[in-house]
Amino acid sequence: MKRVIGLAMGAALACTGAMVAAQNDTAPAAPAAPAAPAAPSANEGDAPKPAPSAFLPTPLGAGPWDFQTEKAKVHVEVVTKGLDRPWGMAFLPNGDMLVTERPGRLRIVSKAGVLDPTPIAGLPEIYNVGLAGLMDVVLHPDFAKNRLIYLSYSKVDPADPKNSTLAVLRAKWDGSHQLSDVKDIFVADAWFGKEPVPTRCCGQGPVYGSYGGRMAFDGEGYLFIASGERNYGEMAQKPDNHFGKILRLNDDGSVPDDNPYVGDKDWKPEIWTTGHRNPTGLTVDPDFGEIWSTEFGPRGGDELNRIQRGDNYGWMDVTQGHHYDDTPAKFIKGEAGFVDPLAVWGPPSANPGNLTFYHGRKFPGWDGNLLIAMMNKSLVRVEFDAKGNPSGKQEAMLQDLKQRLRDVRQGPDGNIYILTDEKEGAMLRLTPGK
Repeated sequence: MKRVIGLAMGAALACTGAMVAAQNDTAPAAPAAPAAPAAPSANEGDAPKPAPSAFLPTPLGAGPWDFQTEKAKVHVEVVTKGLDRPWGMAFLPNGDMLVTERPGRLRIVSKAGVLDPTPIAGLPEIYNVGLAGLMDVVLHPDFAKNRLIYLSYSKVDPADPKNSTLAVLRAKWDGSHQLSDVKDIFVADAWFGKEPVPTRCCGQGPVYGSYGGRMAFDGEGYLFIASGERNYGEMAQKPDNHFGKILRLNDDGSVPDDNPYVGDKDWKPEIWTTGHRNPTGLTVDPDFGEIWSTEFGPRGGDELNRIQRGDNYGWMDVTQGHHYDDTPAKFIKGEAGFVDPLAVWGPPSANPGNLTFYHGRKFPGWDGNLLIAMMNKSLVRVEFDAKGNPSGKQEAMLQDLKQRLRDVRQGPDGNIYILTDEKEGAMLRLTPGK
């Protein structure tokens, strides 16, 4: 069964969580509104205390917490703390979990919530500057038999420590603290950072940002990889590179014969879709087999997209966000030849992370809804209409935790698992409340 393409949701979601920095954190932020005058203190000679910055991390309490959302009572508990910028997670057949940490570590979290203090060894050198590092982890669809895992990471150029790109490795893992048969199966033609850095328009961010990095296997065993445009948006519309593309590979890294541009000498054969900025979420709806992605805009213009063969999603010619130096966008939406997003957020930016479709009985009011981890410190629930299109109804949840949320997955137990994108990061579990 295939969903019918619907109209984009025009209204941005109003979230109560404080806005946090986008993927290109060092780019200029939107002008802040003037602060309100401080109220007089009890002693007129006392200086008013400044308000806490919205960009400073808030320590996560011990929990648990209970929330009444629109369609469910939710109980939130800490599975484990002690993670450093956790980025991706994968559930193992025995109920344990693999978790990546952006600084370059692969960790094991037991089904009981115990974080193994010893990281798994055998990873290659990982470029870990700014937002670069170790990113997603996925299991081969036949992992129970072949023990193959896939990791996306920022790869440094051996000839130039400032030059880097996105890479995906495949390795065998036998459950120990050591990977074997580690091999890059894909290295993106998106090298960037080497000096002199090309002149770029629009106040784009640093050369060590916007890698993308999410991965997902579809029901036919093809591996999809989200490759960001590395804050070099001028490259995203060019077909001869992997900047700002979503790619489709066989499980060994080879190119499927039916990819849309196979045989066209002007196109990279791995390309499935083009015109992306920084796709930080990628999932497959198990009911419909469709691929969906979230994507960082510049200042606003964050997107939810249905990913379809050969489509062009516009960046950087088309965006509903605002360039950091206020250069006007070439086009905003409705432009022939480009696919508009099905939902848009900001400004201010929502900063979407990963996403997952919920299908289950534990949260019946959420069945068929999309859950999106947002780095503006909320979990967003998106409802769909009878035709399988986003209906325009959204709900922002968990803002009171005041945590940047990077990844969200439905576990094999039917519960929801979340990774917080914090230096003192954690894994959270959502179960039905009472």
